[in-house]
Amino acid sequence: MLRVVIVLVLIALFASYPSAQNRPAPALSEVGVGQRAGANRVEGWLNPYRANAEKLIAAAQADHFAWDRLAELTDTFGQRLSGSDNLNRAIAWAVETMKKDGLENVHTERVMIPRWVRGVESLEIINPPHHNVPLLGLGGSVATPPAGIEAEVMVVASADDLNKRAAEAKGKIVLFNVPFTNYGETVQYRSGGASMAVRHGAVASLVRAVGPMGLRTPHTGGMNYANDVAKIPTAAIPAEDANRVQRLVNRGVKVRMRLKMEAKFDADVESFNVVGEIKGSEKPEEIVLVGGHFDSWDPGMGASDDAVGCVVTWEAARLMKKLNIRPKRTVRVVLFTNEENGTRGGNGYRDQHAQEAANHILSVESDSGVFAPARLGFSGSEAARKTMAESASPLAPLGMQEIAAGGGGADIGPISALGKVPMMAYSGDSTKYFTIHHTPADTVDRIDPQEVSKAAAALSAMIYVVADIPQALPK
Repeated sequence: MLRVVIVLVLIALFASYPSAQNRPAPALSEVGVGQRAGANRVEGWLNPYRANAEKLIAAAQADHFAWDRLAELTDTFGQRLSGSDNLNRAIAWAVETMKKDGLENVHTERVMIPRWVRGVESLEIINPPHHNVPLLGLGGSVATPPAGIEAEVMVVASADDLNKRAAEAKGKIVLFNVPFTNYGETVQYRSGGASMAVRHGAVASLVRAVGPMGLRTPHTGGMNYANDVAKIPTAAIPAEDANRVQRLVNRGVKVRMRLKMEAKFDADVESFNVVGEIKGSEKPEEIVLVGGHFDSWDPGMGASDDAVGCVVTWEAARLMKKLNIRPKRTVRVVLFTNEENGTRGGNGYRDQHAQEAANHILSVESDSGVFAPARLGFSGSEAARKTMAESASPLAPLGMQEIAAGGGGADIGPISALGKVPMMAYSGDSTKYFTIHHTPADTVDRIDPQEVSKAAAALSAMIYVVADIPQALPK
């Protein structure tokens, strides 16, 4: 009987509850948090936003518009290495396209960025029988002498292995044959392997591709030299080739290789972040920042890393404009330049918007692909986490209503740290992502149109709700 009475009371309350168009939604503090925080609390404040969230989700999944835009970007402009003509032309296209979408305050913001030039490069086994090896010089590496570097290869399994056998490294090419575990652990050999090797007298270093085994694909990426050591050339080779050299060495064969690289840095050049907005209807000074990085490494098309992240976050604003949905706060889309080898775009945005850093109420980045199973992650206060968890209720049809820990990104990090801003990230399946990450295989063909639409749907709904709720997320 008590249950029936409660149901009747709830029906009466909802029947008398005005629509979101007729009155403002209740402040989160008015709703209360308690033992029944679940469905009752969510219905109490989220209900007015469900219709628009559902419209955005439906529009995002109604066609393959987002994938088609991704294909247009990557087909037309290809790789977008920082400082390249391809990136410059892509930036101009993005500005023009945002204006056609009807976004507001579309403009560029100038950033000076490094320009690393790969040049011609090659690697070959010269003993035992001659064999060419696919390679990709690591971004930031120095060149070899014009004739190249020819030396015996020393294979190591870790930094500890190298240190234990330090006396063997002098005059050798050190190959770090470290199987991929996860990006955070394994990438240290890409970023710092050259400095590890040169401390023991190595003349060059090679690293096994940082990712699961693909189809004999090397992975490029950024590297750095320690300040107190000499600079030696460094490159990545496929896992299959690293394993082959390992097997030869294990059999007692002395493997000799010749490495040639023309890599160099030119002077810093001008580049731009691209900005477009949906201006807030009531609190335009408060900002929900969304975006990804527009530059890419040069072997592939940079489709998954990170053209798709740019497209699916951009879609949030485009769909709001298309559906005539204008949230209370400003939704600002930023396509950041130079994430891959400098993060100058993210730092530049922070510096140019430092005075309004605290006005950012949420920063959202997509820079881990959209491969299923994907997830949304969040970093912020416990109070903000509760609001975000409840805001994800409309994502139930997508199977993404659970918000995991771990939101953030290299580009949104600087402004978020300055303004103490909560962060959210859309992340695809890491195994699929890192298999093609920074390789020639990073093309639009690897990405399912439905997964792009799903990412756009989830992000659009979440961004809309946070941009429109009465009170900003607690910091």
